[in-house]
Amino acid sequence: MSDVELTALTASQAAGLLRDGTVSSEALVSACLNRIAARDGEIHAFAHVDPEHALAQARRADAERRAGHGIGPLHGVPVALKDIISTADQPTAYGARVFAGRQTEDDAACVSALRSAGAIIIGKTVTTELATGVPAATCNPVNTAHTPGGSSSGSAAAVADGMVPVALGTQTAGSVIRPASYCGVYGYKPTFGLIPRSGVLLQSPSLDTVGVFARSIDDLALMGDVLQGHDARDPGSLDLARPALHATATMDWPVRPTFAVIKTPAWGQADPALKDAFGELLELLGAYAVELDIDTTFERALAAGRLIHTVELAASYGPLLAKYGEHLDPRIAAQVEAGRSISAVSYISALESRQQLYDTVAELFPDHGTILTPAAPGPAPAGLASTGDPVFNTVWSYLGVPAVTLPVLEANGLPIGVQLIAGRRDDGRLLRTANSLLRQLAEDSASA
Repeated sequence: MSDVELTALTASQAAGLLRDGTVSSEALVSACLNRIAARDGEIHAFAHVDPEHALAQARRADAERRAGHGIGPLHGVPVALKDIISTADQPTAYGARVFAGRQTEDDAACVSALRSAGAIIIGKTVTTELATGVPAATCNPVNTAHTPGGSSSGSAAAVADGMVPVALGTQTAGSVIRPASYCGVYGYKPTFGLIPRSGVLLQSPSLDTVGVFARSIDDLALMGDVLQGHDARDPGSLDLARPALHATATMDWPVRPTFAVIKTPAWGQADPALKDAFGELLELLGAYAVELDIDTTFERALAAGRLIHTVELAASYGPLLAKYGEHLDPRIAAQVEAGRSISAVSYISALESRQQLYDTVAELFPDHGTILTPAAPGPAPAGLASTGDPVFNTVWSYLGVPAVTLPVLEANGLPIGVQLIAGRRDDGRLLRTANSLLRQLAEDSASA
């Protein structure tokens, strides 16, 4: 297969070809490295790549397969990691110059899971500084005059540009779903606590979630199966039986699923291009999409989510600011000061309100299935001065529910994602519904 064909593979396709020996890991990793070399000077998706180290991992994976050793579900598949996820064999600089070359002794828990599944860690992707709203140099590969979103800027751009089939990011407010929407790829933010965060820079321990960028729902499910698990080192890690995400995601629904359409109060400020594209989608869905109003709940949850994020960022980054303040962007200092100005009573109230607000939203699921809502206010904004507004994501991060975005809409040559939401720990059904929606849209398009 040519480099172009290899870099167009999904992770699931690549895993199958690697498993039966049709493609070697060395060939696949080489194709990805060639793509990075050709394109990253313009896109700036990667913070660190060591081609020889990546190829050495690939050759070792090929040798293990030829020797007949047991192989994992990602054996030989290259994966990129957001540069706040620790790796023992590559630097983790948090997107900050002051931490350039920083090396840890251990892998993050999610990296250990990837290696156990046979994945090749090809490199570290660019993140905004300390995974905040301070923009990085990464461009949107669909149109380099536009932002890729953030803070998982490089991970979204790398998958969108064919540099790697899958990549990990993190989401505190909207840092997986929004960049995936802007760059035209699939994004998955699992139920809070499903994927352990040990070894990942924590900004807001009550909200931070490891997520995935990929080129198909099957890939998201495959990665979710590999990454999920309990880790006692992470106080937010869920201690429960591992749901079979891929098996569930690839099942057919006995009946066509319905959607609770939640436009939210942010709809009034949304880009007209989003309104038009989203409206066309609702027309296609017809009676299978029921518009509901949860504006009061949404507003309360949005305010609470923002408050928790602000306070916990101040607590997490205050010590870094005290030690490295002159080397960090001044906007980070302003964020820390904003968090310090909020009362403990307000913070505790925001935490205590979460379950009540979740219960209100959860009442929708038995009757209306999955929530359907925009993934971002519109296409990726022009310029790199902003990573965009997470207003359509913050509430779902606060409530700890799983979210997935599908690149099914477009306006002015730029992608727009559609976001699906399910109840906590219902990740498999969410991915299954996403697959069903994609099939239905394909059938509708073919018959049009």
